[in-house]
Formats: sequence, structure tokens, C-alpha cells
Amino acid sequence: MMDSTTDVRPSTLESSLNNNIQVLLKETGGQHASQKGMLRWILQRKLEADPSCSVALIRLLVKELKKRQEMIQKTQSFTHVIPVLHTLYSVVIKSGVMIPTSLFQTVYDRLMKLLILPSPYSTVARSTMRSIKMEITTPGSLYLRTVTAEQNLRKERHALQEKVFVLADPAVFSAPLEAAVRAHLEACNFLRDAPTMERNVLQRVLQTGLGMNCQSSRLAQALEALEEPVVETHFQEVVLAVEKSLKRGAEGRANYLNELQHVYRDILSASKQDGPRLHPGSVRSTAMPFPGINFLLWREEEDLWNLLVHFACSNSASVDEEEKDNRDSVRSRDSGIVRDLNDCVDAVTSPVRNHAPAISRRNGYKNSSLADKLSLVKEKMEACPGSSPLLDENRGRHTARVVVLGDDRVLGRLSRAYHSIRKRESKHLILTNKLNIRLYYIPVTDGDPSLSSTGSPCQDGGTLSLSSLLGRVDQWYNSNINSLGAAISKLTGKQANKSESPMQNHYILDTLCYYLRCGTQPVNVPLYSVKITRSSSEGPPAVVEEVFVSHLEADIPEFRHLKGKSSKKASVSPKKPTKVFGAVISVKYTKISLSRRQVVDGEAFMICGVVVTSEPAALTSGVNRLDVMFDSLNPMYNSTIKTQSITIRTLEQRTLSVCLDKDSRRTYTDVQRLDITPCLDPRCDISPRRSLVPIVDFSKYLDKALSLPIQTFTGVTV
Repeated sequence: MMDSTTDVRPSTLESSLNNNIQVLLKETGGQHASQKGMLRWILQRKLEADPSCSVALIRLLVKELKKRQEMIQKTQSFTHVIPVLHTLYSVVIKSGVMIPTSLFQTVYDRLMKLLILPSPYSTVARSTMRSIKMEITTPGSLYLRTVTAEQNLRKERHALQEKVFVLADPAVFSAPLEAAVRAHLEACNFLRDAPTMERNVLQRVLQTGLGMNCQSSRLAQALEALEEPVVETHFQEVVLAVEKSLKRGAEGRANYLNELQHVYRDILSASKQDGPRLHPGSVRSTAMPFPGINFLLWREEEDLWNLLVHFACSNSASVDEEEKDNRDSVRSRDSGIVRDLNDCVDAVTSPVRNHAPAISRRNGYKNSSLADKLSLVKEKMEACPGSSPLLDENRGRHTARVVVLGDDRVLGRLSRAYHSIRKRESKHLILTNKLNIRLYYIPVTDGDPSLSSTGSPCQDGGTLSLSSLLGRVDQWYNSNINSLGAAISKLTGKQANKSESPMQNHYILDTLCYYLRCGTQPVNVPLYSVKITRSSSEGPPAVVEEVFVSHLEADIPEFRHLKGKSSKKASVSPKKPTKVFGAVISVKYTKISLSRRQVVDGEAFMICGVVVTSEPAALTSGVNRLDVMFDSLNPMYNSTIKTQSITIRTLEQRTLSVCLDKDSRRTYTDVQRLDITPCLDPRCDISPRRSLVPIVDFSKYLDKALSLPIQTFTGVTV
């Protein structure tokens, strides 16, 4: 009778799991993303409720990978490869039971066959292979490394830490929505108890590594009975065993399992008999905890810089001795900077709302050392498509995960702040040697496209163009992240309903954590610099240098009322186009061609507005370009050009009103000239200004264009 029950349950379980997988994959290629993220979350919750189903789920996913590979050979369709790979990784890291080595080896062999696929599929497969290999040699290592970094459990000097910063755009988040989101995201911070986390990690790693040799319920009782210092001692022993095993590779597996067995016996023997006891059948929950989340409204651009510097310098004790020596040598040089190294101390005092410059100067020029510049170039090379994020994690730097919430405007602000950070680092290294900065984007809109103030040129209602772009190049991002904005917007109504607390619905938190842990592949969105020349009644024209990522719109204020009248007349009774003579602006741009040498110089007649939009390479013929649309009072003069750089200059003493990234807060008036070019990375120039020794300029072999790296699941350079 027992055998019959045992035979029936796996078949029923596998059938149910297989149905979940097929529905999930079927919905991935659909048009609507509202339910897709929920389907993945339901599968995740099922795994957390019954960890024993992870073995069956892994088997089904391996079969699915084999099926997809066979379909690729026939149809060249890669649609479901990324979802299956990320689901497989998520199951492995969340599995609370021992996975047979033979099954892991089957997974590894199947992933090896995917390496012949084109990028980015082979890149994701290779990253998943590395994780599987870690679990083969050191079971439980993925869980331990993730939790210890997110929860900052390791206390020794060289412990790597992670921190999550969620920055919301106040233009989108009203006061009630901000309060609801803050309560929802920060509620998990009250559940973070270090001794409890350490007990959970010990339980998880021991039962994953020892399998049938570990009595889970007895171990849970023993851990509960131990005093905190004893728990801390055993936790550090397991951490050390994991690190030693990972360094030794496959040869260290036997020693690792022996050390786990030794720790397991010590815990059982050291537990007090009169300590608190659990129910005989109960097992400690080892579900992966939420990381600490810091939520704030992003009111000032300097807030991001100050947060990062505060995080980097508050953990400066973990900087190795070699870096300290380098910093001491910088201090010994007369760099022209007052208190060169004490800027970190100032940032720690006030992480936000400190709007004073991070560096104060005497009359002198600070020239970055060649070693600093080479480290910047090295980081640029490692950020190229196809490089492994695991390489960065082994460089001994903490990780700052920055999540921005909003529409195109918040990405415009992020682009500007990111460029500012790169520019500061090119002059004086503060963050590069201490932090890995990862940028994440969750689109949220207030649903009101007419936010622009009266008289502003920003009249385009499509405020989620970049999230649409990311969704087109990464369907798994479209399924899980683009669908998250609607759930966030609904939090206000749920907060008003007192019967449902923020912790009763973990969908948003679970999906955010899934994005942070599995979104390891960056999509590099190109940035553009614009030099804005404004008329000035006193002295020469003022020049402002700005950066935008998706959209620039300019119009001539004195023609707005004429455009409104002409559009109304055209809608009532279309007539012959009105003959209007006279040039309003002059345009100079380079045509996109093989030679890229054909320069067009001309005038535009009776133009009332210009709209410049970025068209990344992933959506074009392999080259980043700008689509420039000229809107004229006379429809016969409407036109569109495609270019990578353009200069627009007004004639007859007229001026433009310019808006960047659809953000009315970034509007410039009295503009006479615009020079738009691809934005260059300030950190790519390593040529010293004065040097008696010839230096090889490695930067000439790099792409000097600056891109905004948004973490996704696929990773494409667009």
C-alpha cells in the first residue's frame, strides 16, 4: 500500500508542475504581460511550500531545455530558452533539499550543449553552468553566499556586503503611494534578526549537503537550543568550509562534506537538553529571506552619489592593505585637493541632503594616477557584453543595487547622475575600487500623460518608451518587471483596506528580489550629450552641457498658438497647405552611411518644433541612431532624418524651449543652438597630460561611447 502511494504521488506532482511550466512558457510569448509575472510567482511559492518538489522540477526543466534545443535546430526560435534557464537557476538556489549529483551532472551536460547558441543565450547558459558547478562541488554555497552578503552576516574584515537602494521619482509617486510602497518594502527590515538568519543558514546548508544523513527536525531543535555565541561559532565554521571548498574545486568536495558532518555532530552534542524544543515533525523554515531595502524619494540628483559614497566609506575597514597603501601614497602627493581622503568621512555624516561638493580644491590640478586610470579601463573592458558578472564579485568589492521606480523621466535623471559619477571617478577614485554598482529599473507611471506644465514643449504622452524597449529585447523582463508597475500602483488601495497588511501579499517583494538575484545581464542603453547654448542679455551666450537617454523635444514658443490654430482648422476642413516662406532654423548633421562622411547642411522652413528620439541598435540595422522629426506649420515641410549627431541653430533672433527626457523639470528656455552627439565615457581617457615616459593608450581599443547599464535577464547591447 505504501509503495502504491509512493508511485502515484511523483507522477501527480510532476504532472502538476509540468502544467505550471507549460502555462508559464505559453504566456511568455503573449501580448499581455499582466498575468505573466504572477504565474512565475505562483510556481515559486509552490516550491517554497514544498521544497521536496525541486528535484522533480529540475528534471522537468532539463527535459524542457532538450525540447527547446531540438526546436531551435528546426525553427531557429529562441523564445523560451531564457525563461527556462532562469527558472532552473531559481529552483537550484531556492531548493531546500539535497539534489542528487547525477541530476546536477545531467543539468551541466545539457547546459554545455547550449554554449553553441548565439549570444545572449550562450552567455546566460554559461552563467548558469558556473552556478551549477558551484553546487556540485559545494552544495548549499549559492544560498549561503547570497544570504550572507544580503544580510551582512559575516563580521570579519574582508566580508563582502550588498545593499539595496530603491529610489522613487516624486513626480510619479504621490504622498499616499509613497507611504504605501515604503511600508510594503521596508516591512521586511523588521524581520531581520542575525542569530535567526544564522540558524536558518546552518539548517539549510547542512541538510542540503548531508541529505539523508541529516535529521532535519532534530537539527532544528538543536539549533534552537544553542546559545547565540555557539551558533555564531558554527556559522563561521560553515562559511569557512564553503570558501575553502570553492577554492579547491572538485577535489575539495569530500573534505567539505566531512567538515559539514563534523559541524552537524557538534551542534547535536552541544545543544542543551532543557532548551526550547520544536514539535517533533517540524522543520525550521529556510526560505530565502528578503534583503534589507532602503527606500527614499529621489528629490535631488546628489542623493544617489551621497548614498553610494556613504555605503562605500562606511565599509572602508574591509579595504585591503594594498589599497590603503595606495591611498596613503595619494595623500603624500600634493594633488591640489584639501583633505583628499576625508571626503568619505563627510559623506558618512550625512548620506542624503548634503549638497556641498564632495571635493574642495585649492588652486591646483588633480591628475589621476596611471594606475587609477588603468583600473577604470579594466572595468570598462569587463563591462563589455559577454563578460561574466562573477568576475566582478571576486574582486573584493561590495555591491550596491540601485533600483529606480518611475517612467522615462527617472531614467533621464539616472542617466545624468550616472554620467556625473563617471566624471567624478575619472578625476578621483572613490567608488570604483570599493563598489560594484548595479542599476535596475521598474517602470511605474501615474497614468496621467498630461503632467507637463502649460507652455512646456514636453507634450508626448508616451512616458514608458524605455520600458517598452527593454520588454522588446527581453521578453522575460517584459513578463516579470513590466507587469510589476500596475501592482505597485494598486498598493494605495490595499493600504486603505486595513484587513490586508503589507506582509500578507509578498508578490511585489518576491518579484523585486527575483529581479535583484537573477537580473545579472545588463542592457546597455546609449546616452547622448547635448550642448545647449542660451542667449544672455549680459555678456556672451551661456553654454550648458546635458545628457539625455531617450527623448529631446524643442519648440519655438511664439509659434505654439499658430500650431494650435492650424491643427484645429485641419481637423474641421482640410484645405490646401498654406504657403509660408522663410527659414526658421538651420540644421547640420551627418547622414548614416557606410562612410559616415556625408555631411548635410541646410535650412528648415517655418519649423515650429523638433523631436529627437533615440533608436538603439537592437531595434535598427545594428547601429545606434537618432530619429529627428521636424514639425512645420506647413505640412508639406514635415520631415524626418536619421543621424548620430546633429546641430540645430535658430535664425532671426528666435529662441527654442527645450525639454529633455519628457521631464518638465529639465526644461531650458532662450536656447539658440543645440549640438547633439553620442555621449563619451569620461573614464576612457587614460592619456596623461604630462608624461616623460611613453604610455600605451589602451582606451583607443575600447568603445568610448557611454551607455546606461540596466540589469535584465537577457542582456543585449542596444
